[in-house]
Amino acid sequence: MNKFWIIFFHTFLTKLKTKSFIVTTVITLLIIVLLANITNIIDFFNKGEEGEKIAVIDETGVLFDPFQNQLKAIDKDIQLKKFTGDKTKADKQVQNGDFDGVLVLSNNQENLPAAVYRSLTISNTSLLSSLENGLQQMKTQMAATQMNLSQEQLTKLYEPVSLKKVALEKDAKTEEELSQARGLVYVLLFVIYFAVIMYANMIAMEVATEKSSRVMEILISSVPPIKQMFAKILGVGLLGLLQLALMLGVAYFSLKQNMDSMEGGFFDVYGFGDVPVATLVYAFVFFLLGYFLYATLAAFLGSLVSRIEDVNQLITPMTYLLIIGFMIAMFGLVKPDATFITVTSYIPFFTPMLMFMRVGMLNLQFWEPILGIVILLVTIILFAIFGAKVYRGGVLLYGKSSSFKDIKKAMQLTKNE
Repeated sequence: MNKFWIIFFHTFLTKLKTKSFIVTTVITLLIIVLLANITNIIDFFNKGEEGEKIAVIDETGVLFDPFQNQLKAIDKDIQLKKFTGDKTKADKQVQNGDFDGVLVLSNNQENLPAAVYRSLTISNTSLLSSLENGLQQMKTQMAATQMNLSQEQLTKLYEPVSLKKVALEKDAKTEEELSQARGLVYVLLFVIYFAVIMYANMIAMEVATEKSSRVMEILISSVPPIKQMFAKILGVGLLGLLQLALMLGVAYFSLKQNMDSMEGGFFDVYGFGDVPVATLVYAFVFFLLGYFLYATLAAFLGSLVSRIEDVNQLITPMTYLLIIGFMIAMFGLVKPDATFITVTSYIPFFTPMLMFMRVGMLNLQFWEPILGIVILLVTIILFAIFGAKVYRGGVLLYGKSSSFKDIKKAMQLTKNE
């Protein structure tokens, strides 16, 4: 057992001290802090800046004032200036930078507002959307006047329809709970996906690196392969948990400090308050099981190559499995109760993401996530037994190796020992 801990701590400490790990962690933490403070940063750079200046040519002589009133209610930062010259002069002033654009107001054949917007580019979609909304509201008001509709009738006409959602299933999640769960699951799915793929690749590279330096021949003769393999898996796993703990800790405290500026829009729809403890527990459990599943697979695949540059080629199918599972989970966020999602959530390679997504979004029977966990545990054990045999023979294979046919060769070498 002492040899197991030696390899475990050696793997952990070696990876912990590498410049790539330290630099990657620091950069990631800085990005997290930057994203958490993005609204404050945008406000800082926008401080003192004036809104867009738009020259308005009113060909009707009566549309400028009502349009300006409508636009103030939509975006008060947009500055409208009535322009008395022709379109050519206005275009020149836009080219000189005096205005951001020119809006030409006119009436169509039905005597309702129409407009043409002219600028150097039409890439500012926010500005265009505000102008369009202002024109639409002004047109609605004028059309209502032509049809002799009162303000009360107009308000009733455009009043949103009332649609109440009632779930017949007992203890079904409310719309607010679903939105909250969707936001949390969305974030954690990304964490599970990137963490599993990154740390599994790290294990494959670790095995291939030791094998290329011929250190493996000494290790395999003194330490049982299953001990060696799981010492590396657990060593990198501990490293991953440390890195994730740092990231989640920094993210939590950064968001806590900036909660006042994170209101409205995304944060109202996908809130993260009052998260059920069970959801967080399942996230941790399925993350660990998903890591062990793919790490075991990556370890014995890494043992089949003798050159580091061959690692990515051999583990590509494993990467595809993760990508497929992630894409199915993204679809499942919209329709988590689909039969397709339910069936694929019991396929071991997809279970870590899909079963967690279903747990977060639906009220499942207690046995469903437990069955998913059991399936994962059984698969990990089978992979460990099979992987240890391949690992023991695979580390003795040298030369160009990038084919799954080498698994058979590795098994034969293990039997011949």
